[in-house]
Amino acid sequence: MIVVAGEALIDLVPQGTGALAALQPALGGGPFNTAVALGRLGSPTAFCSRVSRDAFGEALLGRLRESGVDVSPVRRGPEPTSLAVATLDGDGSAAYSFYVDGTADRLFAAPARLPAGTRAVSFGTCSLVLEPGASAYEELMRASAAQGLFTALDPNIRPGLIPDADAYRARFKSWLPSVTLLKLSEDDARWLGGTPREWLSAGPAAVVVTHGGDGLTVHTGDGVAYADYAEYTVPGEKVEVVDTIGAGDTVNAALLHGLAARDALSPAAPAALGRDGWERLLRFAARAAAVTCSRAGAEPPYASELGAL
Repeated sequence: MIVVAGEALIDLVPQGTGALAALQPALGGGPFNTAVALGRLGSPTAFCSRVSRDAFGEALLGRLRESGVDVSPVRRGPEPTSLAVATLDGDGSAAYSFYVDGTADRLFAAPARLPAGTRAVSFGTCSLVLEPGASAYEELMRASAAQGLFTALDPNIRPGLIPDADAYRARFKSWLPSVTLLKLSEDDARWLGGTPREWLSAGPAAVVVTHGGDGLTVHTGDGVAYADYAEYTVPGEKVEVVDTIGAGDTVNAALLHGLAARDALSPAAPAALGRDGWERLLRFAARAAAVTCSRAGAEPPYASELGAL
């Protein structure tokens, strides 16, 4: 079982470029998209969050169930669902503004226990910024690592949500000893101001950096001891991009699914995959992301669309 912990929200997706483009509501949120993608790939998955009882909340849970995701860890509340308004530029890249005051997911509380058979827990995006829920997700991350579970983190930086950038950067560094797999984009890395070597030395077994259409790079081993450090890169898959919404979340899911298929969901396993194992896994993640980019909104692929790992 892979547990995905974090927010589920509604993306208001523009049907064209510019600030005044018509908006189409779509189910979203980084952790939500990751859980849906994992379910579609066939990994046993559970979603751990707090979701509104409003119509949007019902639709979010419906999509998770349709994707084969266990929603029993989800708690419900009367508060409204968070909204994320996307704006697309000419190449399909999305920027976001958020409406999150007083919403249901901000009141998340860490569960007393995770579902039976949990081997990995994935965290990221808005849920690690918005208090008081952010502290509860952080508590769950540290507790999961202390239990020896595989932990994945995608910070998925949304600068408009972060009131104190330096405080967030310090908090991010404090999470790294509790993280097994750190996945982030080039933009995230630039905003955070560190390097994969530095992050590896703080705790993660692997750091995956996405380069948009140019592919992915994994950094493994000890970031301090050069002899134990390895770096492998694969190119992106060429595709006609409709938009990039959910592409990074699909990469998250594909990496976790592939690691599970290789029985590599343990803190020590990622470094042991070697060049061939990692390059195969990164190519699979690149194919999955390309499918998501080829259609509007966050619509990750099913296993049948991707071929063998």
